[in-house]
Amino acid sequence: MNEKEQILQGNCEEYLEFAEQALAKKKFNTAVTLFFKAIGAAADFFILMKEGIVPSSHAQRFKILKEKYPDIYCILDKDFPFYQESYTKKLTEEAAEVLKDDAYIIKKLAQENKK
Repeated sequence: MNEKEQILQGNCEEYLEFAEQALAKKKFNTAVTLFFKAIGAAADFFILMKEGIVPSSHAQRFKILKEKYPDIYCILDKDFPFYQESYTKKLTEEAAEVLKDDAYIIKKLAQENKK
């Protein structure tokens, strides 16, 4: 495993660990933010495995996923508004659970596509 792969996997694991802690403490905005960051790291790992690059921005990540991996794109597209709302609204446990489930789905897909 190269350095980029290790960083993305390590970041994903770290985000998930602390998102789970935030969820357990009923800190739903923090949980949503960290679960979405885990989704982003897992999606970037998936793209690295498939395309050999790490996206440099949300926009590039979304573009690659929309064009080549629409199933994963749909998950990110559905979840991104929750992440954006985490700055200005109080989010619910339900929202955090949705992102949690999606984070683990994308993480699993990324791991299944390891070289």
